[in-house]
Amino acid sequence: MASYDYTFKVLLLGDASVGKTSFTKRYCYNIFNPSERLTIGVDFHVKTIEISDRRIKLQLWDVGGEERFRFLLPTYCLGANAAFLLYDITRPSTLDNVNEWITIVRQKGGSIPIMLVGSKLDLEQAQRQVQRDYGIQIAEKNDMASFVEISAKENVNVDDAFKVLTELTLDRMSK
Repeated sequence: MASYDYTFKVLLLGDASVGKTSFTKRYCYNIFNPSERLTIGVDFHVKTIEISDRRIKLQLWDVGGEERFRFLLPTYCLGANAAFLLYDITRPSTLDNVNEWITIVRQKGGSIPIMLVGSKLDLEQAQRQVQRDYGIQIAEKNDMASFVEISAKENVNVDDAFKVLTELTLDRMSK
């Protein structure tokens, strides 16, 4: 039986179709499905990693982003150790609910590390509408732990994002 030094519950949050499921599946299984379906409620994935000689089991909770599932969020936040909050760099409106997501996470999950993630970096040349600097400003203004832009399609910064958030969570545990 595998043993772990830590088990971290990590939430993946954000509006519908920002790329939460693609991000998760690229990280866990190294796959990308260009016609990924909307998540109904929540999907659950597990990945075990090693950082600083520690075995960490990541429980990834991919929470459906549609408004009709928002009522489930406070329950999912209970016991969470960290969260990713995704937006789509081609759709500025996906930043509209950032404050709502953060407020719910902070109320139910406490001061866990939250990383703001700008997704769909592969569409940067043709369709970018949210500049990187603006994403950084949003993360700083909302006292978020970190910021990154990713492409699940091209596997850019996916592993790095998970590594950084896991390290931030480890740091918080050792305080």
